[in-house]
Amino acid sequence: MNSSEFDVIKKYFTFSSGRDDVLLAGGDDCASVIVPEGKELVITTDTLVSGVHFPEQTCARDIAYKSLMVNLSDIASMGASPAWITLAITLPEIDEDWLHAFSQQLSSLLSEYNVALIGGDTTRGPLSITIQAMGLVPRGRKLLRSQAVTGNKIYVTGYIGDAAVGLRAILDGDDDEALTPCINRLNRPSVRIAFAQDLIGLCRCAIDVSDGLVADVGHIMEQSNCGVMIELGKVPVSPSARHYFSQKTGDCIDWSLLLSGGDDYELCFIVEPGREHEVHSLSEKHGLMVSCIGTITDDHGMQILDDNNERVDLDGAGYQHF
Repeated sequence: MNSSEFDVIKKYFTFSSGRDDVLLAGGDDCASVIVPEGKELVITTDTLVSGVHFPEQTCARDIAYKSLMVNLSDIASMGASPAWITLAITLPEIDEDWLHAFSQQLSSLLSEYNVALIGGDTTRGPLSITIQAMGLVPRGRKLLRSQAVTGNKIYVTGYIGDAAVGLRAILDGDDDEALTPCINRLNRPSVRIAFAQDLIGLCRCAIDVSDGLVADVGHIMEQSNCGVMIELGKVPVSPSARHYFSQKTGDCIDWSLLLSGGDDYELCFIVEPGREHEVHSLSEKHGLMVSCIGTITDDHGMQILDDNNERVDLDGAGYQHF
C-alpha cells in the first residue's frame, strides 16, 4: 500500500477524545487547549529509539505502551493529572500491521487515562517515538525535586531493579518463565498517577525513577542541596529479580545493576518524619507497596549502607544518553 504521511496520521493517529478542554486537535498548524483557572500546566518530552531504549525485537504494542507510560510517569512525579500528548514518530517504512498494533495499544491507553492526542508529526528514518505529555496540577502545589529537608524519609513505590533484570534476561536470551515479571516491567512499566496526586499535601518532593535509583535520588540531592543515606536492606527487590540472582550469582545481589539500571518508573518521594502512618494509609488505599529506604542528611553526599551499616560503593551512576 502506498500511503502518504497524512494517510498514516488520518488512519492510525486520529482518535476521538472525551475531553472538553481540547479546542483544536488537528487540521491546523497548532493544537489549542484550555488550561483551567487555578491550574498549572506541566510539560515533559521523552524520545525512545529502537536498539537504545528498547530491544529491536520489541513488539509494536509494547513500544506504544512504554512510549506513553514513560511520559505519564514524569507527569505523575509532579503530582499532576495527564491531559494531552503530541506524538512524533519516525518509521523506516509503512508497515500496516505494525501501525495497527501500535495505534490500537496507544488508543486504548489514552482512553484509559483520559488523555487526548492533539497533534504531532511523522517522518521516515530509523524507528523512534517522541511523545510530549502535558498535565494539570493545582497552582503552587506541584511536587519538586528541590524540596527535600534534612531528616526527611525517602520512600519508593513498588520494586526497584526489575526492568534492569528484564533487559539483562532478554539480552542473554534467558527464557526462564520466572523472569517474565521482570521482562514485563521493562516493556510495560506501571505509572503511579493516582497515588502521586494523593501525595499532594503529604509530600512536597518527588521524582520518577527512570535513570536508576542512585541517579534519580542524586538529582534530589543536587536540587535540594542535601545529602542522602540509603539502606540496601530496605530497598525492595522482587521475587523474580531474586530468582535471577539465585541462578546467576548464588543469591549474591548485584546492587549496581538494580540501583543503576534504570527503567523502573516507580516513584521516589520524600516525607517528613512522623507521617509514616499517612504514607501507610495511602499505600493501603491504592493497594501499592511502599518502602522507606533511607533518610535525607546534611552532609551533601550519598551514603549507601549494607546490613552491617558499612558503606557500599556501586559501579555505575545510572543510565546516561551519552
